[in-house]
Amino acid sequence: MANPTQIFAEDVQEEKGENARLSAFVGAIAVGDLVKSTLGPKGMDKILQSASTGSIMVTNDGATILKSIALDNAAAKVLVNISKVQDDEVGDGTTSVTVLAAELLREAEKLVSQKIHPQTIIEGYRAASQAALQALEKSAVDNSKNPEAFRKDLRAIARTTLSSKVLSQDRNQFADLACDAVLRLKGSIDLNHIQIIKKSGGKLSDSYLDEGFILDKKVGVNQPKRLENAKILVANTAMDTDKVKIWASRIKVSSPKELAELEKAERERMKAKVERIKAHGINCFINRQLIYNWPEQLFTEAGIMSIEHADFDGVERLALVTGSEIASTFDHPDQVQLGHCDLIEEVIIGEDTLIKFSGVAAGEACTIVLRGATEQLLDEAERSLHDALAVLSQTVKEPRVTLGGGCAEMVMAKAVDSLAQKVGGKKRIAIDSFSTALRQLPTILADNAGLDSSGLVSELRSEVYRGMTSSGLDLLTPGGGITDMRELGVIESYKLKKAVVSSASEAAELLLRVDNIIRAAPRRRERM
Repeated sequence: MANPTQIFAEDVQEEKGENARLSAFVGAIAVGDLVKSTLGPKGMDKILQSASTGSIMVTNDGATILKSIALDNAAAKVLVNISKVQDDEVGDGTTSVTVLAAELLREAEKLVSQKIHPQTIIEGYRAASQAALQALEKSAVDNSKNPEAFRKDLRAIARTTLSSKVLSQDRNQFADLACDAVLRLKGSIDLNHIQIIKKSGGKLSDSYLDEGFILDKKVGVNQPKRLENAKILVANTAMDTDKVKIWASRIKVSSPKELAELEKAERERMKAKVERIKAHGINCFINRQLIYNWPEQLFTEAGIMSIEHADFDGVERLALVTGSEIASTFDHPDQVQLGHCDLIEEVIIGEDTLIKFSGVAAGEACTIVLRGATEQLLDEAERSLHDALAVLSQTVKEPRVTLGGGCAEMVMAKAVDSLAQKVGGKKRIAIDSFSTALRQLPTILADNAGLDSSGLVSELRSEVYRGMTSSGLDLLTPGGGITDMRELGVIESYKLKKAVVSSASEAAELLLRVDNIIRAAPRRRERM
C-alpha cells in the first residue's frame, strides 16, 4: 500500500533544496569544463562520433558540440540553450557564453556553501552585470563614419574570430573573403545571398570568392553550355511523363494499339505543358524535380536550356538571387515574375562540372568555394566561416567594436570591483565573485595556450587596473605576454561581448533560483 503522505505518483522523483541546487551546479560546471578547452586561438577540437551511423564530426564550435550531445541534466540543458541562442543571435561566442555561465555558477556554489542566500547572490550578480555592461559600452569604439577604418575593424574582427578555428593558418585570406562577401551585401544581414560550396581536393588556401551564384548541377543533354542575357523560369513541377491519371483507378487495355494511344495522349499532355512553359518567353528553365527525356528533347528543340533536380536550398536561393518567383502552374505567363542574369556557363571546380550564374539581379550575391583535404575539414571550415560571416553582418548593423584577448573581460572586472567597494554586506561578496568569474576567461585562454596563466593574468590585471585599458594577452607570438590589443588588431564585436555577458548572467540567475527538481513522465491523457 502506498505511503498515505505520498503526493507524487510512483514514477516521480523529487530533489529538494541543497540537492537540487547541487545537481544544477554540477551539471552546469561539467558542461563548462567540457567546452572550455576549445576556447581561444590555441583551443583544441573535439571529435564527435555517432554511435548509430559511425559518422564523425571534428569541431571546436561550442554550440555544435553541445547540441550534438544528448544530456540528461536539467542545468546542462539550460547552458546548451544559451549557446544555441548565442549562435542564432550573433553567430559566434558560443563557447565563451557557456564557460562564463559555468564560472558564475562555480563561484555561486562556493557562496552557497558559505550560507549566503541565493537571492542575495542574484542581487549581487545583477548589479555586477549592469556595471560590467556599462564599462563595456564605454570602452566600445565606433568607426563606421570612416569606411577605411571600418573595413580595417571588420577585417580584424574576422581575423580574431577565425584565429580560434580550423582556418587560423589562412586567417588573413579568409578574413578578406568574409569581409568582401559581407560588404557586397550593402548593409543587408541576409546571409542567404552568400552561398558556400564545398569541394574536397586541393588545400584550404585554394578557396576563393566568386561573384554570382553557382549551382551544383548539369545542363540538359545537347543543350548550349553557355547562355547570355538569360530569362529564367524557376519551377517546382513534375516533368516526368504526365500520366493520364485518375486517383485510385486502373485502366485496362486489350490491345497494343490502345496502349500506344494512351502513351500518345500522355506525350501530348506533356507537349502541351512544355508549350505553356515556352509561352513565358524564357531561354532557361530550372526545375526542382526531374525532367524526363521527352520534355528535355522538346526544350532542346526550342533552344531552351533546362536544368533538373536543383536541390531545394539551391532553388530557394536561386529564385531570391535572380529575382524570380518559384512557379508550379503555367497558365498565366503575365503573372509570373521571371529571373534575369547576364551569363550562364559551365565551370569546372576540381573534378566536377557546375553551372555559374554571373551578373544576377541581386548584385550583392556571391559564392564562396571552399577547397580542402577531407569532408570533415570542409564541414568545420564552413562552420568557422559561417561564424565569421554572421559576426561581420551583425557588426555592419551594430558597428561598435571592443578589444579581445581578455582585455574587455578585465575592463569589465575592474568596473565590477570598483562597484563592490561601494556596496556593503554579503551582496559585496557576490559582486566580487562576478569579477572573479570574468577574470576566469583570460585565465582559460592562457591555460589553453600552455602559458603560465596565474602570472600572466595577475600582470594583465595590474596593467588594466593601472589604466592601460587596451592591454590584453598575446597568445600567438611565441612566449606570449601582455600587449596592446588595438595595435595587435585583436578586435571583437561589441554586440558579441554584450550578448555573452548578459546571456551568461541571466542563465546563472535562472539556475540559482532553483530549489526543487521534479522528474516525471508526462501526464497521460485520461480516457473518458
